[in-house]
Amino acid sequence: MIEVLTDITEDAFLGGRLRLMQKRSGHRAGHDAILLAAATEARAGNRVVDLGAGIGAAGLALARRVPGIGLSLVEIDPELAELARANAAANAIVAETVVLDVTADAQAFAAHGLGPDSVDVVLMNPPFNDPARHRGSPDQARHTAHVATDETLNAWIHAARRILRSNGALTLIWRADGIGEVLAALSRGFGSLAILPVHGEAGRPAIRVLVRAVKGGRAPTRLLPGLMLNDETSVPKNGVKDILEGRAVLPLAES
Repeated sequence: MIEVLTDITEDAFLGGRLRLMQKRSGHRAGHDAILLAAATEARAGNRVVDLGAGIGAAGLALARRVPGIGLSLVEIDPELAELARANAAANAIVAETVVLDVTADAQAFAAHGLGPDSVDVVLMNPPFNDPARHRGSPDQARHTAHVATDETLNAWIHAARRILRSNGALTLIWRADGIGEVLAALSRGFGSLAILPVHGEAGRPAIRVLVRAVKGGRAPTRLLPGLMLNDETSVPKNGVKDILEGRAVLPLAES
């Protein structure tokens, strides 16, 4: 139960078509979650799992775009999981919320109905800040949501690989300077990669990468033209608003 309402805000996403409660302090959902949803290909009838779902922003944004998916929101923090559950109900979206550590073993996943080879689509926004370069927040929930250990990415991708069916797809977002880590982790069991760099400003290096990978895929890797969020004057580029408000998808969702 959400007990301290004064510590909760209600924020509009997808141009107001998705309203989400989240904590006033600590990790807060933003553009990364919406870009992840816009990069994820799914269709009605697919079983979809959002790993590390937080308040459910990415998974619920995807469900708003693609009605009829079977959505599971997996989150380690019971408070965030409760918010995700409440957000699904408030937006009339059918979703199962699971309190579970993404790094848990196969038996723990199976106990929640997430057995091996049982899922069509996984999306995830793992903690990705390098602890050697980013001072961890004293807020434990925020620290957990943002700071990666040496094994974070491998463990999360392993979990996705285990629950995905053959030819199932994983979509993830990661910091751009860690693309080598992503490629190495995906080399075990995934192929048919499509990579979309995301630039905060024109003329600046990418800040994020969105990656779609297929379990057992064999097609060549594709590096797509980068997404520019803002122009040289820091004004959002044409088309970005449509993506953030759910009227358009990214090329990874059109594979």
